[in-house]
Amino acid sequence: MKLVIFDLDGTLLDTIDDLGAAANHVLAQHGLPQHDMSEYRMMVGRGMRNLIRMALPEGTSDDTIAQMLAEFLAWYREHLDISTRPYPGMQELVRSLNESGYRLAVASNKIQEGTEKLVAEFFPGIPFAAVMGNCPSFPLKPDAALVRHIMDKAGVTASDTVMVGDSGIDIETAHNAGIPAIAVSWGFRPLSELTAADHIVHSADQLRTLLM
Repeated sequence: MKLVIFDLDGTLLDTIDDLGAAANHVLAQHGLPQHDMSEYRMMVGRGMRNLIRMALPEGTSDDTIAQMLAEFLAWYREHLDISTRPYPGMQELVRSLNESGYRLAVASNKIQEGTEKLVAEFFPGIPFAAVMGNCPSFPLKPDAALVRHIMDKAGVTASDTVMVGDSGIDIETAHNAGIPAIAVSWGFRPLSELTAADHIVHSADQLRTLLM
């Protein structure tokens, strides 16, 4: 493999507490029921709008969802790294891959600004071939357009690329792009969602062995 594409939330970084806190802040501001952090694990992964839609009561209007999303994003942008931390061993693994000559990239459904900020903060000095979040130019994962763009930008083919993620969305994205999917078990989704992956790993050391 020449290029390793990582998902961000649930794969490189544990972001759930900051995402959940931002959503609960907005819900509380409007007197709406809040959610336990464990519930947010199944709400994330398909973009911020979907997160807010799922956090709100069923039947909430599109206009209200849009308003709440704007409030959520304003809060989250200022508080996105309060509790967020890298998963054990992932900073070291990323450095090792870079030092060994692998091209590295991030493909996330998080907002582009937040994706760039967190990658720069927790993986400083790593020359990622691409750091891509949700932006108007590409549809959200599991559409493969973002991954294909990253491969083009890195100058590699599908046969030289692998994707690492924590959800069925990432697995589907990889397979839609014609590349193998490695699922990590430490993320936000249960093992039962990861069965379609080409490989499942349970630690950064296992992932290192598989990639290197």
